[in-house]
Amino acid sequence: MPEKIKPNQSYPLVNSRTSNPQTNNSTTQNIVEDIIKTINGLTDDLKTYPIRELVRHAEEFGPYLKQQRLETNQVRKFLDAVNRLKADLAETGEFAKIETEVVLLKPKLAYAAARQRAAKPLGDVMSAAIDKVHSKEDFERLVQLIESIIAYHKAEGGK
Repeated sequence: MPEKIKPNQSYPLVNSRTSNPQTNNSTTQNIVEDIIKTINGLTDDLKTYPIRELVRHAEEFGPYLKQQRLETNQVRKFLDAVNRLKADLAETGEFAKIETEVVLLKPKLAYAAARQRAAKPLGDVMSAAIDKVHSKEDFERLVQLIESIIAYHKAEGGK
């Protein structure tokens, strides 16, 4: 039986310039909480997430997930569902046809987090992002976020 994950879990501090996730200096931030705070603070929906900030966050978050020993196969069902929705949206061009499925990505993340503790930070960030998806443009920014995070995770040596 998977270990229950406590709500409001605090995440270790991380700085992408060092391999020690516990390093604490003036430039070190808690990347998970920083990303969630940024997403929740967006005045409009996810499409207003500044792309340079998104990439900076992904650049720090990908290595953090590697340090947590996240493996891509642990979130494969989520990634497959995102890619399927991306293809469906490209085919129809209508966000309304995939909106329900976008919201249902959250349970997939919760399942992955319940099976593997390392998936919880990604689940928390993506859940906050999904809550801000209300249009095609928002969904496209969600895809950019997950693709960027996974790219930096893999660049760090994640599998």
